[in-house]
Amino acid sequence: MQGYILGKKNQITLISAILIALGFFGRFGLDNMFIFNWSLIIASILGIAPIAIQAYQALKVKVVSIDVLVTIAVIGALLIQNYEESAIVTFLFLFGAYLEQRTLNKTRSAIKELTEIAPESALIQMENGDFEEVDVDDVDEDDILLVKTGAKVPVDGTVLTGEGHLNEASITGESVPVSKTKDSEVFAGTILENGTLQIRADRVGEDTTFGRIIELVEEAQDSKSEAERFIDRFSKYYTPAVLILGAIVWLFTQNVELAITILVLGCPGALVIGVPVSNVSGIGNGARNGVLLKGSEVITDFSKVDTIVFDKTGTLTVGNPEVAEKEFYENNTELILRYLASVERESEHPLAKAVLEDIGETTFSTVEETEVVKGEGVVAKVDGHRVVVGNVALMERKNILLNKKARKDIERFEQNGNSLVLTAVDGELKALMGIRDQIRPDVKQDLQRLKKLGVKSLVVLSGDNQGTVDLVARELALTEAHGHMLPEGKSAYIEEMQAKGQIIAFVGDGVNDSPSLTLADIGIAMGSGTDVAIETSDVVLMNSDFSRLPHALGLTKATARNMKQNITIAVGVVLVLLASLLFSEWMNMSIGMLVHEASILVVIFNAMRLLRYRLRGSKYHKNIKTQKNTDAANTNQAA
Repeated sequence: MQGYILGKKNQITLISAILIALGFFGRFGLDNMFIFNWSLIIASILGIAPIAIQAYQALKVKVVSIDVLVTIAVIGALLIQNYEESAIVTFLFLFGAYLEQRTLNKTRSAIKELTEIAPESALIQMENGDFEEVDVDDVDEDDILLVKTGAKVPVDGTVLTGEGHLNEASITGESVPVSKTKDSEVFAGTILENGTLQIRADRVGEDTTFGRIIELVEEAQDSKSEAERFIDRFSKYYTPAVLILGAIVWLFTQNVELAITILVLGCPGALVIGVPVSNVSGIGNGARNGVLLKGSEVITDFSKVDTIVFDKTGTLTVGNPEVAEKEFYENNTELILRYLASVERESEHPLAKAVLEDIGETTFSTVEETEVVKGEGVVAKVDGHRVVVGNVALMERKNILLNKKARKDIERFEQNGNSLVLTAVDGELKALMGIRDQIRPDVKQDLQRLKKLGVKSLVVLSGDNQGTVDLVARELALTEAHGHMLPEGKSAYIEEMQAKGQIIAFVGDGVNDSPSLTLADIGIAMGSGTDVAIETSDVVLMNSDFSRLPHALGLTKATARNMKQNITIAVGVVLVLLASLLFSEWMNMSIGMLVHEASILVVIFNAMRLLRYRLRGSKYHKNIKTQKNTDAANTNQAA
């Protein structure tokens, strides 16, 4: 029965609201006190049921929770026939609990999402040399497996024969597929975009890198599930104090009505609604500005963050490799680009895709006698001309002269973190392109805003090479930069920093980021990232708009301050009411109720200020100022 009632708390809250509205309509609309009293009595009895059960459960484990105080106060209000107060207090308490509950506990489905991504079968070599499909759980170490184009790698292993490009985004988070040849290491859960590989199984099942990702998420989620709500921690001291005060008054005065009045006045109506309404206002502001905040604990913890750790790809950078720099050594660039596009459209390499996207619409020539030089590029005949497209090593192999200017350009492009694509026609270098993942626009200004908001350390962790990571760190003035990091390395770094007392927020977008997102004090996911990253996070930046991050931090700090203000108002009003009741003759139940209701309105209006919050200097703040100026100008013009 207890479980059934607690499971219907939301329905009870709705029914209580309807009954309270009906009661006040009966009194003021129909002048019928019978409807007024019985509507509020029924609302009080229905509302107190789940609260009393929670109070009983708390007392069983020797905890004097706020549910205990609310239960006693409501019963007392009923005994002295103050049905209005008893009904309103129960409704406010249940409604406040509902507001918090609906924004919490949204990460459990992440385990299911990860499990669905995990490979389920594998092609294993039998004794006769043929490959047969088996369940991935039947694969043992040292088995020989076949991976075809489009298939998931089922285990961590080593390439024995074959070559191809693997999409390792699920492990490293990098958007550019990685070339794999003999003796290369491969990871379970990655996808072979082209080619065919035979691999030797080195780690299987839960021992694979992907298996450890799932395990890390499970452990991190369990460690977070023990968090207590802020208001319960506060009531640990507040609730017993009010109960003791009521008991002392009754012992000394033998005045039951006075003691019950103290409990009624001491019942924290504004306190009950103050924190949830601040949270809802903050969450509402965030939602309107593309920031999803998952509950009050997130707001409180995020407001205290002093270190923010970023994944690089898709977070600080756009996540799509693009042509960043170009140099031409031929005036007829249109012809050179046509030859280049004709050769590159024959390739599935990610750099080729970036080149074609940069060239855009063009006419293509017939490509003949194509020769693919593994790891270096392509040589082909186009319209009777010998065209070489590839890296510096291929140019040197094919005896393409690189003059002094070209070598300086190459050095400059490499220092800027580019992958190089050189194009030569009939033995002469004609074009040089540098391709890299672009840093998000205005991200440097956003990082500076984070520092102004009190963030002491900005750190980037990436599976990319250290040189590229260092380049990003220098350009963005980050505190630390660490490359060549797999998911377990990122999680270990976060745990190490937490052990030093730092409060960590982690920003990422991939499945590989999910352990770090969950393990960090605050996990922040880019909205266009994977579902599992979004679900394991505490904060989501919609549309992957990085500029929303400073707004999110500023908003949580403002919301945390607002919560403290509301708590101060609520407790201050209660103290004034109790002091007035004990040390003056003018305080009575009616005045106390009026002040109670006024204090509830005050904390609600105070919280509503958060709906208008904008971070000064942000593009949202500027847009609003621009709109106001435009409106004012239009008004003056009309006048």
